[in-house]
Amino acid sequence: MEIQNKELHRIAITAIIYNKEGKFLITKRAPHKKSFPNLWTVPGGGMEVDDYINTPVTTKAGQWYYAVETTLRREVREEVNLEIEKPQYLLDLVFISPQGQPCIVLSYYAEYKSGEIKLDHDSVEYKWIGVEEIKDYELIDGIGEEIEMVDKILKNNGDTLHTTR
Repeated sequence: MEIQNKELHRIAITAIIYNKEGKFLITKRAPHKKSFPNLWTVPGGGMEVDDYINTPVTTKAGQWYYAVETTLRREVREEVNLEIEKPQYLLDLVFISPQGQPCIVLSYYAEYKSGEIKLDHDSVEYKWIGVEEIKDYELIDGIGEEIEMVDKILKNNGDTLHTTR
C-alpha cells in the first residue's frame, strides 16, 4: 500500500466514558461501517474543520485552543446524546484504514455528566460494563486495554499512569 500524501492524517478522538458506579460505556458499530463493522468500541469520531472554523479565534495569530475537546464533545453528543465532564488525555494510536488513509486516534476519558443515551445511525447497541465484563464483548483491538488503563487511573485517585517503552 502506498500513501500518497505522507503529511495528511485523519484525526479521530474517542471518549472512554465512565459513570459514578464505575461502569464504562461501549457501543456496537453498525454493520455498514467500513472500519471495524459489528465490533464494540467507545464513542468518538473524526475532527472536522467546522469544529472550530466558525468560532472566535483564541489567539492573536488566528489560532484556536481546545479544538480537540470541542470535537470530542460534539462526537459524544452526536453518537450517544450525552454530555461529559473534564475530558483527560489517555493516549494516541496510529493506523492505516482499509481505504489507505493514515489515521491518528486521540483517546480521552471523561465522566458522564448528563443526558439519556440515544444512538445515532453508526451504532446499533450500547452497554455500561465493568472491567470484569470486557472479555464478554468483541471489542476493537486495544479498547479493552484502554478501559482497563482508565479503571486503574480512577482507582489510583486520578493519578495519571504513563506507560514506558
